[in-house]
Amino acid sequence: MKISIPQIFSIQSEAQFNETAIHIFRHQAEHCQVYKEFISHLAVNPLAVTTVNEIPFLPISFFKTHRVVSNKLPEEIIFSSSGTTGMVQSQHYVTDVSVYEDSFNKAFEQFYGAAKDTCILALLPSYLERDGSSLIYMVDALLRQSEHPQSGYFLHNHEELYERLKARQHSKEKTILIGVTYALLDFLESYTIDFPELIVMETGGMKGKRKEMVREELHDILRKGFAVDAIHSEYGMTELLSQAYSAGEGIFDCPNWMKILLRDTNDPLTILHSKQTGGINVIDLANINSCSFIATQDLGRLLPNGSFEVLGRFDNADIRGCNLLVQ
Repeated sequence: MKISIPQIFSIQSEAQFNETAIHIFRHQAEHCQVYKEFISHLAVNPLAVTTVNEIPFLPISFFKTHRVVSNKLPEEIIFSSSGTTGMVQSQHYVTDVSVYEDSFNKAFEQFYGAAKDTCILALLPSYLERDGSSLIYMVDALLRQSEHPQSGYFLHNHEELYERLKARQHSKEKTILIGVTYALLDFLESYTIDFPELIVMETGGMKGKRKEMVREELHDILRKGFAVDAIHSEYGMTELLSQAYSAGEGIFDCPNWMKILLRDTNDPLTILHSKQTGGINVIDLANINSCSFIATQDLGRLLPNGSFEVLGRFDNADIRGCNLLVQ
């Protein structure tokens, strides 16, 4: 059975998801060389795998050392992780960038509505300052789709952003401010605004720019500074072509083609079936041309409805993330 891209993004049930995941797993187990070798070392027979809980998850660190692809096409773009000087960066070789565009457009619309109907204010570096970021690629595309002339980047001009926010206060139209966390905090050191209708979305921790904060402390500062009820968040990474979104309290929901499983921290091949804390494994079916089954270095907790919470990182994990976008 050949899996088409439209089929991935039309998934409406768990049964559809599981069937599609198994077919993609068997395809990648044969055509993604590094994944094929990884599975072989585990002595797993791909044809014997019949449920998603039996699928081996590729450690995310392989994106730092290997070209993780499941076809023979040349890459159209290479997304790279941010990092400090000397740190080995993850690289995601994307052989069909239209799949990523479909993924982030459909996910954004699922959670926030069409980008064309949204004013998007980005407290992020533009493409001129950070090439190779999948986050910037996404935001750049959403900004181009937005039909609001006030949408744009504001990383180095807090005064202009403040004036733009004041202008948006009196509008009935949806406004989203998406920013790297340290930049949102920097803005609030000089400006505060009473804008309860604003959607504020932060994209990660401090990553060397400021001292780390627990989520509750961080979101409390942001809520008070913008006078909003909740802080939204985006969960994505270089190695994935899909994002999960949180509408508050750090609880994330996945689009229909993405799913989170938890693995035992002491036995990475064991999937947890309870609400215990575990390592976050991601099934991202949009990664059809690389590897859809990724064992991340994040710790998390699953909720009964399939939502999840990110609790932190493994102690020996490299520090990486969106917030080193600006050096």
